Amino acid sequence: MKKSLKMGSAFIGIIVGAGFASGQEILQYFTSFGIMGIFAAFISTVMFAYLGMSLTRLGSRMQKTSHKEVIYGISGKILGTIVDYIIIFTLFGVGVVMVAGAGSIFTQQFGLPAALGSTILIVLVILTIMLNVEKVIAIIGGITPFLILTVVVLAVYSLSTMDSSFSFLDPIAKEQLSAVPNWFLSALNYASFNIAVGASMAIVMGSTEKDEKIAARGGLFGGLGLGALIMLSHLAIFAKVDEVGNAEMPMLQIANDISPIVGWFMSFILFGMIFNTAVGMVYAFSARFMQSGTAKFKIFVIIVGIISYVLSFVGFTKLVNMFYPVVGYLGFFLVAALIWTDIRSSGKPVGIKNSLNNN
Repeated sequence: MKKSLKMGSAFIGIIVGAGFASGQEILQYFTSFGIMGIFAAFISTVMFAYLGMSLTRLGSRMQKTSHKEVIYGISGKILGTIVDYIIIFTLFGVGVVMVAGAGSIFTQQFGLPAALGSTILIVLVILTIMLNVEKVIAIIGGITPFLILTVVVLAVYSLSTMDSSFSFLDPIAKEQLSAVPNWFLSALNYASFNIAVGASMAIVMGSTEKDEKIAARGGLFGGLGLGALIMLSHLAIFAKVDEVGNAEMPMLQIANDISPIVGWFMSFILFGMIFNTAVGMVYAFSARFMQSGTAKFKIFVIIVGIISYVLSFVGFTKLVNMFYPVVGYLGFFLVAALIWTDIRSSGKPVGIKNSLNNN
């Protein structure tokens, strides 16, 4: 159970990056639909639990250090090629968004140039990836509990101090920028996008555990935990949408409303989660093309880091709104491949109940 929880924590850490932890993703994908955003969050949670479980189990079963062989193995040559390139595109793009997010934190919270935050992040990412994958996973998982605690505190504060009812705030929420046209499609798109984001590292994490059941539980716990964070974040922002709806980082704004000290603490948590996702994206992207641990791999990581840094100046909010929905739609290919793999391997999708069984 301890191994599964550790893997689940790392899974959350990989997916929860700048957009999620800041509240910008939650605002665009859930809160912008008001009350219906609650139902969207529930649908996304179910998808995260099932697909997270499938990915880590596949990684354990196939024991590969790159997503390439796993994806081709479950999808075949044609669909495998499509999914492979979607994941490659996603890994690189999200890495760029994370670098931009680091810059936004330094600007919004500290009044410093965005370039400084982006520079610090990319240097830390490059240095971290020089470690082995087990250490990277440990680092990623270690910061996640702090985020969970912070989100719970912010949600409790927002709900206990909200001045209006959700029915009153509903039309205000619906005035916010949405990434996708309707709440149901938004739920599917969000889960699809994030699975595309976390697929490569989830497979790598699964490969570090030879027991499929332990690996599957790790993905399941991670998916359920992620869903809980989505719901809490949505409620926190929804309760204060009239005050934080225009903020680039709504959750950080809520923290600052409590106290400047809480705001500073939240900014460090945000930076840590951005760092988590950036490490996962750059590592997995580089491992797709180069054997990890080699001199060529390290040089490749540095090159990818520099390019990501330059592209990050497009802007954080703009990148989230333009890039994430596109990846979400493309990610449906990966979702279909994972569901088909379960159907083909067992005659029907593997249920959550079976994955919870002990050895």
